[in-house]
Amino acid sequence: MVSVAAPAGEVRAGCEPLGERVSVAAVNGLGLGYLALRQWLLAGVCVVATAGLLLAALPASPDGVPGLFVAVWAAVAVLAAADAARRALRRPLPGWPRPALALVLGLVLLAVPAGGAVAYESARDEAVEEMLLERLAKTDALAERASGRAGFAAGKKEYTRAVEGYAGLAADHPERRAAKKVPAKLEALYESVATPYREDDHCEAVEPLTYLRGLPDSVGEKALGKLTTWPDKPLADALYTCGMDLVGQGQAGTAGDHLTALFEEFPESKEAGQVGPALLAEVSERSGALPDDACDTTSRLRALDSLADKLPEESVSGVSGKARSGVEKGTYSCGVEEFEDGKFSEAAKTFTDFADTYKGNKNRDKARKAAIAAEIAEERPAAGRKLPSAKTPGGTRMELVVSNGGPGAVEILYTGPVTGRLTLKACAGCKAYGSVAAGKAGACKDKSKSYPKQRLSLPAGQYHFLYKRGSSTDTVRNHSSGATIEPGYTYTDCAYTVKGLGGLIPPPVDAAAWTPPPGTGRDR
Repeated sequence: MVSVAAPAGEVRAGCEPLGERVSVAAVNGLGLGYLALRQWLLAGVCVVATAGLLLAALPASPDGVPGLFVAVWAAVAVLAAADAARRALRRPLPGWPRPALALVLGLVLLAVPAGGAVAYESARDEAVEEMLLERLAKTDALAERASGRAGFAAGKKEYTRAVEGYAGLAADHPERRAAKKVPAKLEALYESVATPYREDDHCEAVEPLTYLRGLPDSVGEKALGKLTTWPDKPLADALYTCGMDLVGQGQAGTAGDHLTALFEEFPESKEAGQVGPALLAEVSERSGALPDDACDTTSRLRALDSLADKLPEESVSGVSGKARSGVEKGTYSCGVEEFEDGKFSEAAKTFTDFADTYKGNKNRDKARKAAIAAEIAEERPAAGRKLPSAKTPGGTRMELVVSNGGPGAVEILYTGPVTGRLTLKACAGCKAYGSVAAGKAGACKDKSKSYPKQRLSLPAGQYHFLYKRGSSTDTVRNHSSGATIEPGYTYTDCAYTVKGLGGLIPPPVDAAAWTPPPGTGRDR
């Protein structure tokens, strides 16, 4: 057999070229196959592609490497491996390791990017943790700023943003380290919002506690966990305590808002059950204090009655009845207080309202007399030196004939040893006089006219009168006067009006022409 040597550069047959091809392809992902083939430019391209991927990937960020960079690098690596394998088939690789060893080496080298990918993913995961912790820190700063504000209302928006931030972390990244810190952070925020309650400022605590109780509706119960129901008890306590504090301060109207909310939100609570007995005790204390500080006490009792009407009847049974009883007693005492303090307008109204409202009360007649005296005292303070006597004096009585010599009906109020009022019809054909002197000279003296009149039988003493006349065309000013009634005389009094004084035309003035006993004067 003749042997022929293969020419230099000719492709070798058998398994060895295939092994070299595979091994070169295996190591060329990083450009090492091109180095073995002495293809320096192509090796450089592979190195640049790998370096570009590293620059895009490092340092690791939460968002990872952009997909475009990974796709480009993978395409370059695949193409380089295929090209190196093709080139290795045509070109011998002197000194190249055995195919099996080269393949192992290639696989080891391919493990480098694979291991780098694992390490990179771990670094990226840590970057995500750091990002979330930073987000948590910013949310903490929001909560801290809110707690430093002057009052809950000033920090409410920041508290809301902080709660939403915590809830978002817990919902979106439940397994992250930042999310595991959220429950403690929320507890601290709740404690901060509830600071007024911890400092026993119950009225100030109502708004922030109500806010906390409403958070499950906006951020969900899952994010809040056990904090969902945490505000219930302190809020019920704050509503009750604040409401009763306001009642004690005489602000039952404002207290009603809190106590009503208590029954609406926590009808079965211990605090709701305490409202009725507490209000009953308050009413009893106020009623027992009468007649001291009667007007203020009566006003408070009236407000307590109104408050009880707003609350569930079965919870405040007996409060309204006891309060109304105190109001009846206190209203008369208030009128007396106003009269003695010289507040005659207020006293007149209080006594009148009492007499109109409590028709079966034993003090009704006294109140009606006191209302007359107070109305006179508005114009003539001397009439308010003391309340009218409840008793009618005995002894001799003198006759006073009162006539109306002016246009329009006239109402005459009087007080002294006895108190009362009377009304005289309008005098047909009577006119207003141009002066007081003319009125004195001519009032009730025209024999052709019939003057409306009434007779009063009065005990002796000092009297005060108030004349009140209404007209369809003019408003007639009230006129007051005083007179002394002495035994043994008969008195007449004529009421008239004066239309103008000193060339001016003021509203007509009602006047009176008295006929005094001989040798005495009269107080006009």
